[in-house]
Amino acid sequence: APESLMQALEDLDYLAALDNDGNLSEFGIIMSEFPLDPQLSKSILASCEFECVDEMLTIAAMVTAPNCFLHAPPGTEEIALTCWRKFSHPAGDHFTLINVFNAFKEVSANSASQCNNEKWCRDYFLSCSALRMAEIIRAELVEIMKRIELPISEPDFGSNENILSIKKSLLSGYFMHIARDVDGSGNYLMLTHRQVAQLHPFSSYYNTRRIPEWVLFHEFSISENNSIRVVSEISPNLFMELVPQYYFSNLPPSESKDILQEVINHLSPVSAMKEEQK
Repeated sequence: APESLMQALEDLDYLAALDNDGNLSEFGIIMSEFPLDPQLSKSILASCEFECVDEMLTIAAMVTAPNCFLHAPPGTEEIALTCWRKFSHPAGDHFTLINVFNAFKEVSANSASQCNNEKWCRDYFLSCSALRMAEIIRAELVEIMKRIELPISEPDFGSNENILSIKKSLLSGYFMHIARDVDGSGNYLMLTHRQVAQLHPFSSYYNTRRIPEWVLFHEFSISENNSIRVVSEISPNLFMELVPQYYFSNLPPSESKDILQEVINHLSPVSAMKEEQK
């Protein structure tokens, strides 16, 4: 549909993938080397600047591969949740996926038998085939990085600086996927489309007392009861630091936009200086 085509072009423009003539920019050409969604490609390229490439490649592989969490058989839901909490990361689902991938890699490294890997996955209600697929995808992304001579930083997962860098990389590509809990009960209003959604049951925030107010999400699914999937907490300050100003100015009016405008006003001297530098 023409509307979908125009929306896609607008999204690419926000991601700086197009030049003034509507052709791929130099940055867009590099993004197109990755067989991924443009937002994910942008986040990987941003991770080169923020020096968290190793972790960002793992996230990209895990969200591209099939979902690794299995639907628990009736009567075992609580057991599955208990197992998954062992991988849960307070910063959000993107970081939880890194924990799952690293745990699977460790089991694979310490086990010569494929059966042991499958048993471990069954015990933790995880899909062994999905995790193997993630390994393959990640290896392919590493090869692409080497071929186009992009730097791959050393792993540093767990440090506060690294967590902040990962969030900045994700926001660089997914600033269009931001939602705010408008009533404190998990009803998230998406800034762009003004749709209301709830957390997906596989989210590490689901069924917990701590529901973050502002989140970045990987995807929105209408078919799964209007849910947002793969969700991590962000701060309004960090969002305003990284969002393109022309994207923010085009957002529809809302209470969330007013709150973000206050953040801009509070940071205005710093923001004005950064705009001049850009």
